[in-house]
Amino acid sequence: MAGEIEEPAPGGTALLIIDMINDMQFDDASTMRPAAEKAAEAIARLRGEADAAGVPVVYVNDNFGQWHSERSKLVEHVLREESDGHELVRRLAPRESDLFVIKPQFSGFYSTNLPVLLPKLGANRLILTGVAADICVLFTAADAHMREYDLWVPGDAVASVSEERTSWALEIMQQSMKAEIRPTSELALEAWLDEADS
Repeated sequence: MAGEIEEPAPGGTALLIIDMINDMQFDDASTMRPAAEKAAEAIARLRGEADAAGVPVVYVNDNFGQWHSERSKLVEHVLREESDGHELVRRLAPRESDLFVIKPQFSGFYSTNLPVLLPKLGANRLILTGVAADICVLFTAADAHMREYDLWVPGDAVASVSEERTSWALEIMQQSMKAEIRPTSELALEAWLDEADS
């Protein structure tokens, strides 16, 4: 994990980018790639807003079965020219100031240091972005909800293998986990932060 923790997160908020450091070499990856690339555009804009507001950015990423791996090796692995996800990763590669959590399973909370990190950041509200909306984002949202985090899952900043599966997952997160699901085009980060103060 890289990055220095200096003061509580503005609005008690942290931005989580889930599994976007991805070689896109799995079943249905070619089907998901266009939606993931579109989501990456929204995530990049949101990350820029987070930087401007001082909101911490936390990458929560699968280890792709590389059990001896860590942040730099994972990024190096997916930036290879033969990696189908290298263009996606170039757009969203983590910076030195970003925090990075490697997860072994679907949920970002399972067997990771995320449950320890978020309180240290002063975060009680999470923005969940990334792939796949109906698997890793959904499982992470469920665990966050059980821990009583307020959630925003921007509909344009997540992707699955189909629009139907993304819509299904967003509906579950909205109805069962009380998540805000408006896209970044309808809800700006600044407005989300303002809600924390109201």
